[in-house]
Amino acid sequence: MKAYQVEEPGKPLVCNEVETPNPQGKEVLVKTISCGVCHSDVHIHEGAFNLGGGNKLELPLERPYTLGHEVFGEVIDCGDDATVEIGSKFVVYPWIGCSECELCKKGDEHLCNLAQNIGVQMPGGFGDHILVPDQKYLHEAGDIEPHLAGSYACSGLTAYSALKKGLPYSSDNKAIILGVGGVGMMGLQIAKSAFNVNPIVIDVDDEKLEIALSNGASKAFNSTKEESLMEILEHTEGGAMTLIDFVGSELSVGFGTNLLAKGGKYIIVGLYGGELKMPLPLIPIMERTIQGSYVGSPGDMEELMELVRANKIDPIPVEKRNASEAYQTLLDLKDGKIIGRAALMHD
Repeated sequence: MKAYQVEEPGKPLVCNEVETPNPQGKEVLVKTISCGVCHSDVHIHEGAFNLGGGNKLELPLERPYTLGHEVFGEVIDCGDDATVEIGSKFVVYPWIGCSECELCKKGDEHLCNLAQNIGVQMPGGFGDHILVPDQKYLHEAGDIEPHLAGSYACSGLTAYSALKKGLPYSSDNKAIILGVGGVGMMGLQIAKSAFNVNPIVIDVDDEKLEIALSNGASKAFNSTKEESLMEILEHTEGGAMTLIDFVGSELSVGFGTNLLAKGGKYIIVGLYGGELKMPLPLIPIMERTIQGSYVGSPGDMEELMELVRANKIDPIPVEKRNASEAYQTLLDLKDGKIIGRAALMHD
């Protein structure tokens, strides 16, 4: 099988011929049809996350490793203990836990400290086949287009899980999405469909803001404009009750926390990086909640895919690219040149 692999962090991917896995027991072999490219892939490709202050969280991954956790593919083989039908097609839930720890047993497999995530510790969809540990991680996609389907395993799931944490939503002008790249745009669609709210959106890119308005955002603001802060506070009548930050940078948090009302929730999703710097007394005085949200649980995934199969979530823009363009796609995503998402299509 062919895989576009990281041999050295930050360097061009290398196309290697590797052995096709032979599934055993409950394992399922999936031929990759499409694989979405995520900002997490950018960080994993670089081999570290930016912690701010010149510090980095290095990723202890054995090289070469194969990126890609937003996989849609076709089952072509399985172990003796699997019962899935050969030829069936699925979205793959990639956040694989140990199944034995307390977190896994309570349904939070995505938070497992011994995770073996597809596209991180396990080879992902930048290869033309992936090995899935158990058919329970396979989700039917209904009639969703193949290039869009895989994105629900991360961008869709991440947005859905974060929006759940932001409940309840009382009105459109009390909910803000900060950052309308691929995940933020997915969040906008899910907010409308699953949570009956048309949030305010904030970004630094006017083109993205225009697309968000055309896709149902109630109001759009460019955070680089000096007057935006006061205009948003006026429009929200003193601040938002829920703000979901799909950027997660020092600049976005510095701007966004000024927009939170008393008793409001600030949910950080993005992994751009940096340090959290804010006056601590304001957190208790204003009774604000600052919370992280990381991908989503298997239960979240099933809830989301029920909405997807029912065609209740409007599609976001997804640019199709050949798998051979994987490295250039990582660069374009990092540079903000992709509107919505990009998906690698395998031959």
